[in-house]
Amino acid sequence: MTSMQFFLFKEVKTKYWSDSMNDKELYKGPLDNCPLTFALNLIRGKWRLPIIWILSKNGTMRYNELKRGIDGITNMMLTQTLKELESYDIINRKQFMEVPPRVEYSLTENGENLILALKVLANWGSKMKNRGDSE
Repeated sequence: MTSMQFFLFKEVKTKYWSDSMNDKELYKGPLDNCPLTFALNLIRGKWRLPIIWILSKNGTMRYNELKRGIDGITNMMLTQTLKELESYDIINRKQFMEVPPRVEYSLTENGENLILALKVLANWGSKMKNRGDSE
C-alpha cells in the first residue's frame, strides 16, 4: 500500500452537526460530504443492522425480546447500540411509567425508510451473488 493509498483510507474522527444528531462523533474519510458514506456510518457495526432488521420484522419489541432475538449480543452492547440508534432517530424508545417498568422499541419513520433502502440493496446483492454463481 502506498502512502497515498494509506492517506485515502485513513479514518479520522470528526463531528457531524444536524438537528437529530447534535454532538455525535462518527468516523469518516476523504468522502466527507458523501451522503452514502454518512448513511453507512449510521448503520455500520456488528449489532446495528440485526437490531434494525428484527424490529422491522416484529414491530414493537421489549428489551428482553430483542435480547433473545439477537444471538450473542451482551446486555451492555444491546443497551449501547439502542441508545445510538435512538440518538440517530432510527429507533423509538417508549418508556411506560408503571410497576414493573416497561420499555418498548420500534422503528421511527426514518428507520422504516431505511428498511426500504436496505431491501433495494439486498436485491442488488442477490443479483450480484447470482451473477457470480453462474460464472
